[in-house]
Amino acid sequence: MDLILSLLQQMCVYLVLAYMLSKTPIFLPLLSISNRLSHKASVYVLFSLFCILGTYFGLQINDAIANTRAIGAVMGGLFGGPVVGFLVGLTGGMHRYSLGGFTDVACAISTTAEGLIGGLVHIYFVRKNKISLLFSPTVVFSVTLFAEIVQMLIILIVAKPFVQAYALVSDIAAPMIIANSFGAALFMSILQDRKTIFEEYSATFSRRALNIAERSVGILALGFNSQNAEKIARIVYEETSVGAVSITDDEKILAFVGIGDDHHKPNTPISSVSTLDAINGNQIMYLDGKETRYQCSLSPNCKLGSALIIPLRAGDKVIGTIKLYEPKRKLFSTINMSMAQGIAQLLSSQILFGDYQRKQMLLSQAEIKLLHAQVNPHFLFNALNTINAVIRRNPDKARELIQHLSQFFRSNLKQNIETVTVKDELAHVNAYLTIEKARFSDRLEVDINIDEALLSRQLPTFTLQPLVENAIKHGTSQLLEGGRVRIYNQPVMKGQRIVVEDNAGSYKVPQEDHSGLGMSIVDKRLTNKFGRDAALKIEVEENQFTRMSFIIPNQDNQ
Repeated sequence: MDLILSLLQQMCVYLVLAYMLSKTPIFLPLLSISNRLSHKASVYVLFSLFCILGTYFGLQINDAIANTRAIGAVMGGLFGGPVVGFLVGLTGGMHRYSLGGFTDVACAISTTAEGLIGGLVHIYFVRKNKISLLFSPTVVFSVTLFAEIVQMLIILIVAKPFVQAYALVSDIAAPMIIANSFGAALFMSILQDRKTIFEEYSATFSRRALNIAERSVGILALGFNSQNAEKIARIVYEETSVGAVSITDDEKILAFVGIGDDHHKPNTPISSVSTLDAINGNQIMYLDGKETRYQCSLSPNCKLGSALIIPLRAGDKVIGTIKLYEPKRKLFSTINMSMAQGIAQLLSSQILFGDYQRKQMLLSQAEIKLLHAQVNPHFLFNALNTINAVIRRNPDKARELIQHLSQFFRSNLKQNIETVTVKDELAHVNAYLTIEKARFSDRLEVDINIDEALLSRQLPTFTLQPLVENAIKHGTSQLLEGGRVRIYNQPVMKGQRIVVEDNAGSYKVPQEDHSGLGMSIVDKRLTNKFGRDAALKIEVEENQFTRMSFIIPNQDNQ
């Protein structure tokens, strides 16, 4: 009984050390099962040390040592597998052998066997896909109990003289089996508690992060301003439960929610030196209120006692900050500090995406204006010449042409938006064609046949007119008579193909590095809107036809 109590006392010292180490990063690799070499090396080193400590904490009995060495050997095998278990047991066994005694060889063999037993159990549960059972204190208790019984049998078989070995086993068997089995179970319980805390911590972090991401998605992409910043600040405040949240640009406070909102007013210029340092130095500033003093720069009576300031970036440029505060006598939790950095990265990505979208919109508008600039000068010149020729012999016709010309340019002015309906695009084309038909007289015939169901569909502005102009300029205008332009649709598997076709077949498809600018822009805007399947397709049969087409996808495919 005295031996049991002594071993339990030694085991308590052993477990206190294990508990203290469980609070450090050293134990993090033990919270999962992995085949990585770094993980197995960590398991080997850690449990070899516990194996050796178990021997040093043991009690001298009849030229032998009653110890808790088996805990390290068995658990090394359970966490690392048979190879690691064997090596842990061998290391602990060789250490025990170096201390001498009539059981030195028997203990070296039995400790190695205990590590191997733990490793075989590891393989069994991994193959059965029951890894969670490796963290069960009950399983660890049972495995260690069996391993200690094996150890006693090995001592009886190997240690000489047998009489002395038998007497020793009679004295130490029950105490060591009980102490090691309960000790291993308690050790695993410590690790299991640590694992549970870690998983709960991770789950809390993930849940809050996902909630913030879900609630804030796209807000700052609409603009980095006071209104959107206030929405983001309130979401972060509600999800993190910090004392206050502030968002600034590089000059002023955009939003503030929480303690101190009576004096941290939006549009107030930044007066905090720490905030300016974070912006200018592009670095995180943590003012914990103790080692690094925090004092509100706006009010001496402010109840906030600590602050975490994280820069917000658009690319490489710092454009503002997000700041989390806690009141006096309350420290930042680690989870909120880690989350704040993730939030800052999320918001920075949104700001950068919003900036990208605005640039894309400006580029798109510039492309539309470029198409206008291409068509307007020479078309206006030709239209005025046509009207000049018509005005004397048919004033009414000339007046009608002027109205169509006015309608054409008025439509151009309106087409700075991204998309229009097919109906509106055809109206724009009709205004253009009326003038061109007057110019070419009976040398140009136009046939438009588009299903009514398509007229309400959207397509990028200024899509059809460049194709029609191309059919006339590089096609029918080259014919002495009988020029014809057709605009029609064909059903295809993925939607409706819109075709602009002339009967000249004289268009020369540009080389890729010298592609027509107008056609290239039309193609790019179609694929941006509908995808690659909608790309502009050009077919030329010399002296027969030139056919330019694109696909408007079915609505359920968009």
